[in-house]
Amino acid sequence: MKKITKLLVANRGEIALRVLRSAKEMGIATVAIYSEADRNALHVRYADEAVCVGPPASKDSYLRGDKILGVCKALGVDAIHPGYGFLSENAGFARAVREAGLIFVGPSPEAMEIMGDKLSAKQAVLAYNIPLVPGTAEAISDVAEAKRIAEEVGFPILIKASAGGGGKGMRIVNNADEFEEQMQLAINEAVSAFGDGAVFIEKFVTGPRHIEIQVLGDEHGNIVHLFERECSIQRRHQKVIEEAPSSVLTPELRARMGQCAVDVARACDYTGAGTVEFLLDDKRNFYFLEMNTRLQVEHPVTEQITGLDLVKEQIKVAQGEPLAFSQADLTITGHALELRVYAEDPQNNFLPDIGTLTTYVRPQGPGVRVDDGFEQGMDIPIYYDPMIAKLVTFGADRAEAIARMLRAIEEYQITGIETTLGFGRYVLTHPAFVSGDFDTNFIKDHFTPTTLAPAAPDEATAKVAAALAAMLLSEKKPKAAAATGETAGAEGSSGWRRNRLGVR
Repeated sequence: MKKITKLLVANRGEIALRVLRSAKEMGIATVAIYSEADRNALHVRYADEAVCVGPPASKDSYLRGDKILGVCKALGVDAIHPGYGFLSENAGFARAVREAGLIFVGPSPEAMEIMGDKLSAKQAVLAYNIPLVPGTAEAISDVAEAKRIAEEVGFPILIKASAGGGGKGMRIVNNADEFEEQMQLAINEAVSAFGDGAVFIEKFVTGPRHIEIQVLGDEHGNIVHLFERECSIQRRHQKVIEEAPSSVLTPELRARMGQCAVDVARACDYTGAGTVEFLLDDKRNFYFLEMNTRLQVEHPVTEQITGLDLVKEQIKVAQGEPLAFSQADLTITGHALELRVYAEDPQNNFLPDIGTLTTYVRPQGPGVRVDDGFEQGMDIPIYYDPMIAKLVTFGADRAEAIARMLRAIEEYQITGIETTLGFGRYVLTHPAFVSGDFDTNFIKDHFTPTTLAPAAPDEATAKVAAALAAMLLSEKKPKAAAATGETAGAEGSSGWRRNRLGVR
């Protein structure tokens, strides 16, 4: 057993705070790192010790693995938790941590390398008969040959960067005439973003849902899944709203997808917490997409429905402990939603809106959780991801979780910047979301900037009545169909309206 006594969190903001809190509950001493831009950040104040690792730019601070290892040596740290983003999926850093005699709270660098490349990930899971989207089994650079394969697979197709993520190096091609141009653009973007121009081709699944399965494995060969998360509400291929469980999975489909996720993890001898992502088409066929070898931003919704602390489980696994539960011990209780509260302007193509949190008051009450790293008066740094907080609600069922999220959005007071709170309220009151009949095209199909214009009082009242009626109707559906178990405020009372009044 490798007992961790002092943990360094190689990250910032809300995820750094979230890890530090679990470590404190486990009696582990903590060290925070920070850039010059984060000198007054909450995670810096919370940790037992904190060290500045460089200027604001990530490449000069949070991505400086050598400096981070130097801090560990100087302060007697014996383990590093990378959070997500930055160095969390950097196999070279994980290997350097191991070679320095420290514990990396995450999977092995070998597992990272296998799953960090979409093509090698596909090769690894072939032996387990995991369903894959039709396309190329290896990287391709010959444009003529790629075009021939694309025509064989059938348009529309998706060109994807092998080393990609976050929608970068990804192009949808609808016909042969635009193929060559789009392939070159995808290669150029992949080289720019990842230093690797390798791309592959997949059949583009129209109207898919994005379903991911949380997995957890230990060093003793035990691997379980912690059920699914629905992550189909996205902008620029990045998630904005997540929920657990999904409203469309039957128990049988959940079990099949869960077993596939466990097999994917087994294919790379995975240890720790990871996420296996799938596409689910309109006929309920599912296809393996990729594996994220880290903690996910949306992990709180899984914690809410399982009662587990995933960070504590990560630390226990890193110490060499076996999982304390089996698959049969795990059950779904209730329903959880997460809204990523970004400093973005939904009325301006979700562009970042950096500024000062003139007003910042968190919602409270039963079933509400806020993971954040800010307080009133702080600036949103321009150097990092613009996420302010993760607003999470939990209820006995989906209707209660939605109602609590709407209430929490109304209570969340933020002025000085634009946020995605109003967009979240719009989604949660939209008939497609309330009914569960939506996919990854939600924003394209249902959202335009003008939809967030403040509603007149009579119109707002009508929307409330319609949304509540839809929720009640959905509650009366047969339980087998549910498988798992719009309220715009009057003008001047909504969180979005408060934001608008306080901007600049």
